[in-house]
Amino acid sequence: MARILVSDPIAEAGIEVLKQAGEVDVRTGLSKEELIACIGEYDALVVRSETKVTADVIEAAKRLRIIGRAGVGVDNIDVSAATQRGIIVVNSPEGNTIAAAELTVAMMLALARNIPQADRSLRAGEWKRSKFVGSEVYRKTLGIIGLGKIGREVARRAKGLGMNVIAYDPFTPGEVAERIGVTLTDLDDLLAQSDFVSIHAPLNEQTRSLINAERIAKMKDGARLINCARGGIVDEQALADAIRSGKLAGAAVDVFSKEPPSPDNPLLSLEQCVLTPHLGASTTEAQVNVAVDVAEQIVSVLKGGPARSAVNLPPIDPEVLQRISPYLMLAEKMGKLHAQLARGPVVQVEVRFSPDFAELPTDILTRAVVTGLLQPVLSEPVNPVNALLIAQSRGMHVTQSLAQQAEAHELYPSLITVSVRTSEGDRHEIAGTVFGKQDARIVYVDGYRVDVIPQGIMLFTSHTDKPGVIGRVGTLLGSRKVNIAGMHLGREKVGGKALMVLMVDDPIDASLLAEIRALDGMETAQVVEL
Repeated sequence: MARILVSDPIAEAGIEVLKQAGEVDVRTGLSKEELIACIGEYDALVVRSETKVTADVIEAAKRLRIIGRAGVGVDNIDVSAATQRGIIVVNSPEGNTIAAAELTVAMMLALARNIPQADRSLRAGEWKRSKFVGSEVYRKTLGIIGLGKIGREVARRAKGLGMNVIAYDPFTPGEVAERIGVTLTDLDDLLAQSDFVSIHAPLNEQTRSLINAERIAKMKDGARLINCARGGIVDEQALADAIRSGKLAGAAVDVFSKEPPSPDNPLLSLEQCVLTPHLGASTTEAQVNVAVDVAEQIVSVLKGGPARSAVNLPPIDPEVLQRISPYLMLAEKMGKLHAQLARGPVVQVEVRFSPDFAELPTDILTRAVVTGLLQPVLSEPVNPVNALLIAQSRGMHVTQSLAQQAEAHELYPSLITVSVRTSEGDRHEIAGTVFGKQDARIVYVDGYRVDVIPQGIMLFTSHTDKPGVIGRVGTLLGSRKVNIAGMHLGREKVGGKALMVLMVDDPIDASLLAEIRALDGMETAQVVEL
């Protein structure tokens, strides 16, 4: 009989489900040493955020087959160590979707009608009705930044309130938005049009301080901001300044760059702010949902079935895993490169493998490509297990093929080629290989031959091959103290189109990139970071 350890409090409904698979021990509050001492006795482990499942805990878990996180994030679990041990890690990416969406709507209404402020006033013995005149949301415009699962649920509820809903999500095809009655637009237009702006994006290098002083200045005067996504997406000082100046009417914030926020956080002193302590998933229903969801997956795996929300690779033969590991890294990096070069929502992904991959699990490599393509743009966890399902739900058509014989790129027999098409008709093709055992390289970009290590900050340019273009780019970078670490140039012919890839040691900001794009002969310029 399987033994299951529950080391953090979860809903009783989840424990009842776990009992279908074996003996359940609920032992909360274990120290790391106590966990290491007992974990070797168990086949499954259920945690929330309190228990830290570190590499040494996993090393001691000789029988462990699955770790379940009753929630979304798995930051407290060493997923890499678990994968190396063949331990499946599962979570519940959808269990709190409704809770987070409903909190967003509640925060928006509380903000519009000054409900917390009026409550405090009344409790203080005041009766100041005229002080708390609010604003209706009916026929107002709600701008949603990030149209993932939670963003879509918010949109549906806002439509029910009679709101006009627009959204910014460069990786959601128009037809997906149309199905729920949402109009896609660019970020600047969304900020200018919206009476309420609600954020539902992941926190990453692209979204950190996405809403800063510059973007707040583009917002509609008197607009209101809601952030129930992640702290760090909004520059809190810039938001506070905008509220104090009267540019914005107020904000509703459930998440902070530092949690709990420090006493000197500028938002805490503003009467116009509605603030809550990260309550997005804090409903009875959500806690039951995530507990039952994870418990059902654990029962399935312990009985020999699949897990629907695994966050790591399924077990692979150790020898095969060792052989394809550098290609898994390369495939994911190629996907991330495509995500940053693509202009518009990706609708088609084609992965082609050279004949050398005939005996290897190419499906896993395709999933790694799609994982890299989706990770920069989604708030929910993406991995090679669920990447294809998420891609399908977002309107992407993914195909893979294996060449029977080498017809091209004869210099690189072990070649992965990834072609991507966007809804705007934009196409890119990237090919990569691995030299030796670990030396991954990008060797073709849009037909141009290059030799690029896929890591760090890079500047990709398409320009006319004529004297002075490369020099002027170098001069601009040098004037801003951006050090060039390496350069690769490919061209179709003398005087024709050329592709340049510059590896740099320092960030290239938006103003510098604009100057580069404005150079004579420059067609496109894009900064990517891998």
